[in-house]
Amino acid sequence: MNPAVFLSLPDLRCSLLLLVTWVFTPVTTEITSLDTENIDDILNNADVALVNFYADWCRFSQMLHPIFEEASNVIKEEYPNENQVVFARVDCDQHSDIAQRYRISKYPTLKLFRNGMMMKREYRGQRSVKALADYIRQQKSDPVQELHDLTEITTLDRSKRNIIGYFEQKDSENYRVFERVANILHDDCAFLSAFGAVSKPERYSGDNIIYKPPGQSAPDMVYLGSMTNFDGTYNWIQDKCVPLVREITFENGEELTEEGLPFLILFHMKEDTESLEIFQNEVARQLISEKGTINFLHADCDKFRHPLLHIQKTPADCPVIAIDSFRHMYVFGDFRDVLIPGKLKQFVFDLHSGKLHREFHHGPDPTDVAPGQQVQDVASSPPESSFQKLAPSEYRITSKNGYKCCLPDVNN
Repeated sequence: MNPAVFLSLPDLRCSLLLLVTWVFTPVTTEITSLDTENIDDILNNADVALVNFYADWCRFSQMLHPIFEEASNVIKEEYPNENQVVFARVDCDQHSDIAQRYRISKYPTLKLFRNGMMMKREYRGQRSVKALADYIRQQKSDPVQELHDLTEITTLDRSKRNIIGYFEQKDSENYRVFERVANILHDDCAFLSAFGAVSKPERYSGDNIIYKPPGQSAPDMVYLGSMTNFDGTYNWIQDKCVPLVREITFENGEELTEEGLPFLILFHMKEDTESLEIFQNEVARQLISEKGTINFLHADCDKFRHPLLHIQKTPADCPVIAIDSFRHMYVFGDFRDVLIPGKLKQFVFDLHSGKLHREFHHGPDPTDVAPGQQVQDVASSPPESSFQKLAPSEYRITSKNGYKCCLPDVNN
């Protein structure tokens, strides 16, 4: 029989202190470092992933590291399953290919991913543990509001875009696809659903999804594709939730510039909905094939007086159409010319071909000069880009919450 071992009082106190410390020390989590080998696997398997794109030399990245780690610890206690929430980071100096893939233009940048798909809106809230944790909790909340009576539809906010799904069962593949799409697009549309007996009057031909556009008189639209096909369902709902012509504001201006596409902008008075409708219709008619090459936007003339001054216009001249290439601004002719078939499309094509730039610097192309007319090299200088000033800059506050950033070409 082994002899009993008795600890002295100081040793006993020390052992108890170590035991208490071990029991009450919170579990800390390692931030997942992403590289070209693991990024797709980790992000594709994560319900929600918040990724910190950083550079070690950037002091703002350095300041964020401990905050990001502590927020990860807080959330991990609430969502302990490995793939529920992932906090990850990318060293953009070591992995510039990943930074280019996700169009990272400043450090640090926080991007949200759902099942591997990057959300278009990056995190721009406060850089605090509480704010980051609250943001993730919000992302994990149910994006779909359940209807318990169809009369609730009469009280919907019709200034919003509403997507309503009618399902026989909540535990179904149809609803799982719908919920997955809602997780991605809930910032752009309000998603609602009804099940069983509540939804039965609307399921005369089976489960279905309808879109209710803004406005009381706008007719509903019904999804006719396969409800178990994620790509088809997502594309249809995205087309309804994300308008072809978006409004640019001072709140989303930086976000839009970071998409890297030139702007085709209608400047109009807020109450001038007729000009906006004409512009929207002509963009849809003439330029739908250019959706991935240029951003179609509209702006309030009163709020954006400064860009108008750049092109020697005032709110009294509105409606005005212009292109901002992020180098220069080019003005479309008379607004009513937008109704001439192909005129707006040619304006955009002239941007892509370089014709607008050439003509501003050297006068009309020879092909645009009448036979026998002498060609003169007319030196001119188009107005500089105005909206480029909304792009990220280390030397200004980049959001209403007051955080700053470093640019990739800045050597700290």
